[in-house]
Amino acid sequence: MAIKLIAVDMDGTFLSDQKTYNRERFMAQYRQMQAQGIRFVVASGNQYYQLISFFPELADEISFVAENGGWVVSEGEDVFNGELAKDDFQTIVDHLLTRTDIDIIACGKNSAYTLKHYSDELKSVASMYYHRLEFVDNFNNINDVFFKFGLNISEKQIPQVQSALHDAIGDIMVPVHTGYGSIDLIIPGVHKANGLRLLQQRWNIRDEEVVAFGDGGNDIEMLRQAGFSFAMANANDTVARAAKYRAGSNNEEGVLDIIDRVLKNDAPFTQ
Repeated sequence: MAIKLIAVDMDGTFLSDQKTYNRERFMAQYRQMQAQGIRFVVASGNQYYQLISFFPELADEISFVAENGGWVVSEGEDVFNGELAKDDFQTIVDHLLTRTDIDIIACGKNSAYTLKHYSDELKSVASMYYHRLEFVDNFNNINDVFFKFGLNISEKQIPQVQSALHDAIGDIMVPVHTGYGSIDLIIPGVHKANGLRLLQQRWNIRDEEVVAFGDGGNDIEMLRQAGFSFAMANANDTVARAAKYRAGSNNEEGVLDIIDRVLKNDAPFTQ
C-alpha cells in the first residue's frame, strides 16, 4: 500500500536539540515526495508563525497542524480554527492565576500573550517559540481567537501539576505534556490527530496510508491514529507504547532516515 502522507512533530523529532535540520537532505526528499504524490505535514504544538519560519520556501506548498491541532493550514489556506469560548477562557485564566508555580502563555490566532511581570528568562524562552508574542498587564479584554494555553513549569513538577490541572479543569481543557518543561492546555478533542484527520478527509487519505513521527505526550493521539507511527529513540516509554515502530534520535536525523525508507518502499513500507 502506497504512503500518501508524512506527518512530523518538530521539537525533539524533526529538529535537533539545536533547533536545526539537514535542509539539503530534506529538500531532496521533499522533491521525491512530490514526485510520488506524498503530502508533507508539520504537526506541532508550536505557533504557526514560528513553524513557517523553518520552511520559508515551502510554507505555501505544505500543510501545518499548529498549536497542537488548534489551527490547521494547508497551502496557505485556513482549514480549521479551534476556539475556546470566552467564558471558558476566563475560567481557565482565573484558575491558573491562583498558581504561582506556573507561567502562562495564552495562544491566539493573531498572537500569543504573556504577562509583563514575568521573568526575563521566561520572556526570552517564550520568544524562541512564539514569533508573535505580546506582553500584557493582564489577560482581560484581549480581542483574539484562542486555541490553547502554554504553561511553563519546572520539569520535575509536571506530573503533579498535570494531574492537579486535570482534576480542576479537565472538562474544559486537557493538560498534555509537550516536553521541555511545558504543559499545553488544549480544547478536548482538538489535538494533532484531529487536525490530521481533517487533512486526510480533504485529500481522501486513509490512516493506513499515513506515516507519523513524534516524541512527546501531545503526539500520542496522532501516533495511535497513523498506520505507520514512529516514536523517536529519545521518546519516553509512554510515547513509545503508543507507536508501532521506533525511529533514530532527533539528533541523528532519525526522521529523514525513515523518509528514505518510505521513498524506496523499504520495509515496513514494502507494497
